[in-house]
Amino acid sequence: MRFVVVTGMSGGGKRTALKMLEDAGFYCVDNLPVPLIEKFVELIATPNSEINKVALGLDVRADQPFEAVWKTLGNLKKNGYMYEVLFMDASEQVLLKRYKESRRMHPLSPEGRVEDGIHKERDILKTVKEHADYVLDTSNLLTRELKEEIDRIFVMNEEYNSLMVTILSFGFKNGIPADADLVFDVRFLPNPYYIDELKHQTGNDPAIQGYVMGFAEAEEFLQKLEDMIRFLIPNYVKEGKYQLVIAIGCTGGKHRSVTLANELYKRMKNQGNYGLKIYHRDVKQGA
Repeated sequence: MRFVVVTGMSGGGKRTALKMLEDAGFYCVDNLPVPLIEKFVELIATPNSEINKVALGLDVRADQPFEAVWKTLGNLKKNGYMYEVLFMDASEQVLLKRYKESRRMHPLSPEGRVEDGIHKERDILKTVKEHADYVLDTSNLLTRELKEEIDRIFVMNEEYNSLMVTILSFGFKNGIPADADLVFDVRFLPNPYYIDELKHQTGNDPAIQGYVMGFAEAEEFLQKLEDMIRFLIPNYVKEGKYQLVIAIGCTGGKHRSVTLANELYKRMKNQGNYGLKIYHRDVKQGA
């Protein structure tokens, strides 16, 4: 029997992950009272049980010390019941935004500020996150991308990539992305915007790609950038980082940054133990 415990920050996507596991054939139960957890596992683990994939959702609640939950899980492992822990997380900024949109109160701060509840919860769950088998940061994940990750780990049983790398193109005139970890300026390259036949195309078009990559400086920049990022990634993984946003910017985010982001994505795709996605923030907003 495959037994997955789904936990994490409130607002991090736990219930969405449970729904996706249910769609993948898991028998899902959310928030059992602590005294019932061991009995539940004993029942589903009986030899004649037809259930072979189970997901149990657990989260922090004001009326139930999470230390008791963690102790119960420890007892299960001592008694021979093996399980995997999936920890759903998101940045504080994203969690606050989700709470604001849903108009819900935080379970650990029902009459106070949501920020206080988030800080308390993160402190309580610190040890759980450190010992989790999988940590999925949903701050920048679309629902489709989260489903792909869930399916890859729990359906296709592929190797888990602890670090999700996002290559992001943008335009400086629209502001530097707030979630960027590394920012690179490619405005030193000639701008196709000033060539009439290229002006209205983007870095997703072959003509722009050929123009930008036709400069030796573009190729040299990419080689140096790729080399640095390949050096950084294993060190970020060692540090415990789960999200890395690499932002590449030009004036408007339409030509040069898009071209170089695409090229970097091609070079890094399927080349390491990390997840990789690409996003062009300003490609539709002009030069």
